[in-house]
Amino acid sequence: MATKILIIEDDKFLRELITRKLTDEGFNIIEAVDGEDGLKKIKESKPDLVLLDLILPSIDGFEVLSKIKADASIASIPIIILSNLGQKEEVEKGLKMGAVDYLIKAHFTPGEIIEKIKNVLK
Repeated sequence: MATKILIIEDDKFLRELITRKLTDEGFNIIEAVDGEDGLKKIKESKPDLVLLDLILPSIDGFEVLSKIKADASIASIPIIILSNLGQKEEVEKGLKMGAVDYLIKAHFTPGEIIEKIKNVLK
C-alpha cells in the first residue's frame, strides 16, 4: 500500500506543486487547505506523515501541531513543518512541540522537500 501523506497548506500553487511531485514518487496524497480541515483529515485517514504549514486560515499550524500531539490516536504521526516563518524562536518552538523537522519554504526546492520526507519515512 502506498504511503499516505497529508499536506496542510493554504497556498494552492505550492500545495499542487508538492502534491504532483509526491504523487510522481508513488505517494498517496491527501490535501487540506486549513487547520480545521487538516485535523479532521488526520483523524479520518491516519496518514504516515503530515507536511504542515504554520500560517493557515482558521487554526494556525502551531495549534494544529499541539492538538495532534495531545491526541493519543494520532500523536505518533511524524509532522514536518514547512513554513515561511524562519525565526529561530519559531523553529525551536515547532521542534519543541514535537515536529520531526522544520523546513523554511524559501530555503528548499520541492525536490529537497521530497528528500526530507523520504528520510523521515525510512
